[in-house]
Amino acid sequence: MRALFVTAAITVALDQLTKWGIVFGLDLYARGEIDVLPPLLTFRMAWNYGINFGLFAGHTETARWVLIGVAVAISAGVLWWVRREGTGRRGMIAAGLLIGGAMGNVIDRLAFGAVADFLNMSCCGIENPYAFNVADIAIFAGAAGLALFAEAKKPA
Repeated sequence: MRALFVTAAITVALDQLTKWGIVFGLDLYARGEIDVLPPLLTFRMAWNYGINFGLFAGHTETARWVLIGVAVAISAGVLWWVRREGTGRRGMIAAGLLIGGAMGNVIDRLAFGAVADFLNMSCCGIENPYAFNVADIAIFAGAAGLALFAEAKKPA
């Protein structure tokens, strides 16, 4: 379980440090967009009031608290599942990524009412209109890692 908690803590810290450093430190909040390695990497400010790709973005307090509740419930469910079923170190790290990413986005919703997204990547003539953040990457990697590396307990 230690690997899960350490991974989750590092993930939350990296997510929040990058958000604060880029959104406020580089003043992306006011500037709107900063070309880093265009078109491969652009910092593009987006406040996400919904879930992935802005789905369920109601801009209401009810939606905000429902999404916070869902993120906390999923994180608690993953924690319960890996404690109950057991998994190897890679599964624990994957669970830590997922939980840490979810908690990083919960912190944003509590502090700002929305999730701060700022990473935009496009390639090969395809313009990506969406922005994401480190927490989103961790959630995706954690879910994929759990699907690949979660190991059930051996029967006694």
